[in-house]
Amino acid sequence: MAQHNRQVNILGSQVSLLGLAEIMLLIERWISFPEYNAACRQLVVTGFHGIWESHKKPDFKAILNSADLWVPDGIAPVWIARIRGMRNVSRTPGAEIMQAFFELADKKGYSSFFYGDTDETLAALKENLEKKYPGHKVAGTYSPPFRPLTPEEDEAVVKMINDAKPDVLWVGLGLPKQDRWIYEHKDRLRIPVAAGVGAAFLFLSGRVKRVPEWVGRSGLEWLWRFLQEPKKLWRRDLIDGPRFVWHVLLELSGIKKYD
Repeated sequence: MAQHNRQVNILGSQVSLLGLAEIMLLIERWISFPEYNAACRQLVVTGFHGIWESHKKPDFKAILNSADLWVPDGIAPVWIARIRGMRNVSRTPGAEIMQAFFELADKKGYSSFFYGDTDETLAALKENLEKKYPGHKVAGTYSPPFRPLTPEEDEAVVKMINDAKPDVLWVGLGLPKQDRWIYEHKDRLRIPVAAGVGAAFLFLSGRVKRVPEWVGRSGLEWLWRFLQEPKKLWRRDLIDGPRFVWHVLLELSGIKKYD
């Protein structure tokens, strides 16, 4: 992972606390300068969930730590960074990163490819973006089947993306699937950037309501989403969450070190 001045180590995971403007400058550099595009750049956007999955699975930790940039979409890494003395840091949710890019792309003509979710979500997302950001180009969309692809299908997907030549590939398969997919394919992707953004497709398509800004800033987004999807999130929020907090407390107190 690229090193940044504002980077915090949490249970062995390296998370960068960059603001939206800094993230956009980095993405624009990756797009604009050929010398930076020897390989597709991987952007990871996840908070406590990704850190906890990394803690449980060393191979996944290696994948996320190898990314060109890992920024938090949740508040937990921000709170931990503040406890460790970092100031003026904030979370950068995937939907906000996407919106900031679309605003930039609207002026500069950058393009996106959207991989993941359902055909209905992708159609609604494409329609919304074409109305709101006419200067931004939708290079393509693809909803993969809910099963492993055959090698031939996988190769066809990579060719489809490469032929579309997007500036950014947005992948919405959910963690950890989306980040593993990018890692396993980035050597064959002839594009500048691939970013895993989770549920952001649903938010920006209008099919799922985003959390109010004050709720996100207060750190209660997890509760908001849990109340909307308890069957999906109960284990993560009610079991993994307290375990994560316990291990972070051990690390912050110096009782235990994590590599």
